[in-house]
Amino acid sequence: MTEDQQKTAPEDDISEDDDKSWAISRKEASAILFAVDVGDRDTLIDLMEPLHAADIADMLEQMNAFDRMRLIKLYDKEFDGEILSELDESIREDVIRALTPQVLADAVRELDSDDVVDLIEDLDEAQQETILDALEVSDRVAVEQSLGYPEYSAGRLMQREVVMAPEHWNVGEAIDYLRATEDLPEQFYHIVMVDPKLRPVGNVALGRLMASRREVLLRSLIEDTWHVIPVTRPEAEVAYAFNQYHLISAPVVDESDRLVGVITIDDAMAVLDEEHEEDILRLAGVGEESRLSDNTLETVKQRLPWLAVNLLTAVLASLVIAQYEDVIGAVVALAVLMPIVASMGGNAGTQALTVAVRALATKDLTSSNVWRIIGRELTVGLLNGVVFAVVMGLLALVWFGTPVLGLVIAAAMVINLVVAGLAGIGVPVVLERFGIDPALASGTFVTTVTDVVGFFAFLGLASAVLL
Repeated sequence: MTEDQQKTAPEDDISEDDDKSWAISRKEASAILFAVDVGDRDTLIDLMEPLHAADIADMLEQMNAFDRMRLIKLYDKEFDGEILSELDESIREDVIRALTPQVLADAVRELDSDDVVDLIEDLDEAQQETILDALEVSDRVAVEQSLGYPEYSAGRLMQREVVMAPEHWNVGEAIDYLRATEDLPEQFYHIVMVDPKLRPVGNVALGRLMASRREVLLRSLIEDTWHVIPVTRPEAEVAYAFNQYHLISAPVVDESDRLVGVITIDDAMAVLDEEHEEDILRLAGVGEESRLSDNTLETVKQRLPWLAVNLLTAVLASLVIAQYEDVIGAVVALAVLMPIVASMGGNAGTQALTVAVRALATKDLTSSNVWRIIGRELTVGLLNGVVFAVVMGLLALVWFGTPVLGLVIAAAMVINLVVAGLAGIGVPVVLERFGIDPALASGTFVTTVTDVVGFFAFLGLASAVLL
């Protein structure tokens, strides 16, 4: 195998490690750290050259701060701008500070305008100015214009580098133009056809362009799936459109419907990933920006408020229990069985809640089908409740030898699982109607409902039947 072939086939080495199949193996990471320890820059460059920027970014995120800074300083001018765009925001600022001004300037010049915008929008003003100063005048103007659009909008997400052609061109003219142009984007999927006022009228895929004869008019090759995105459209809606309509790229227009940029599928999918990640973190109550690379104090600050909310809800559930001290004292078995009812309700509510939040995010749960879904969850809760009511009723009978106690916990189980299904769907729907992110607050409300209802149903029935 030649040296070039070896450099383009790093997966041969990676496959030897059972730990990972696509990312950097432990063997490679150890070799890189050893090169950093001994200060062997040539070996470090040889080891890093075949690696993808995303894998290098992952490795930097997993390193401790001391080793990360040493690697960056030793790697120096070989540092690729793509690594910066792949880095997690939590350590990106530290990496930028570690780069020399010249290395940083060379790195950002390699990036498309959308990557530069993503890179600097969360930095402080001084760091933003450092990066902007490194850009060519035209690139700086494009980036500053994008930063002028609302945060999390299509204007921030788009790249300014667009390949466009007049609507009257034929295939031959388009191909000649592409061959003669030196500053084409590094990657693009369509030629955007525009009218004399620079308003997009259609997309022509490169595959269809290259497969057609020179005299064929571009307008005859326009794709059927055609979506134009306003520059102020929220990026979450943009990502939804890409996923829903299987788009590869889409033009972005300003208030006058003139072409100002293009959004490609990689950026849209990155938004989808971020949305999913935020939903998971919010549902868990750990903060939407929680990362493994956060320090201890940051992690405490992110989790403390939600633990405080949970404490308040737990106190509320305890107040319900306190109302039935007499019955618990008289029938000690209630204290043993009580957590089971609340736990089953909490799990059932979380199941329905997770489905509801995801369906709302993907727009599958709408006003047209919400009552049908609520009815389904009520039926599911009822059937599950009956099944586990039988199980717990028999268990309570065998365990404590009291048939009435078995009936009490069975009835409480049915009630709580039905309420859990209703709360799991109803709470996120209601919160969204009031403009509150359902992923952020639903979990607390649903847990509170299932705990309170579970304890109230179980202890209330026990008080009425057993005393």
